[in-house]
Amino acid sequence: MEFYLYKGLKKPLVFFGLKGKYLYIGGIIVSGGFLSIAILSNVLGWIGLLISMAITGASVWYLFYIQEKKGIYNKTKNHNEIHIIPNKMKNKKIMIK
Repeated sequence: MEFYLYKGLKKPLVFFGLKGKYLYIGGIIVSGGFLSIAILSNVLGWIGLLISMAITGASVWYLFYIQEKKGIYNKTKNHNEIHIIPNKMKNKKIMIK
């Protein structure tokens, strides 16, 4: 019996450059942006539309910035840094006669 293995399971979900958890946060930001556009355009007219579009665009840009800076797994990127970790255990060969 043969099974086909889907090799993309261990890769993060990617959509328009957003990866993993940032994709879900981006969806929330865009949904909130549409809601704010609908509300503020009715209240303030064109000015409210432009304000809410600017806030939504800036939020999406900041999300891309955070994704690039912090990475997908919340680990800070090493920008050509060298880390030396000392070996605390010494390997000695044990010879049995």
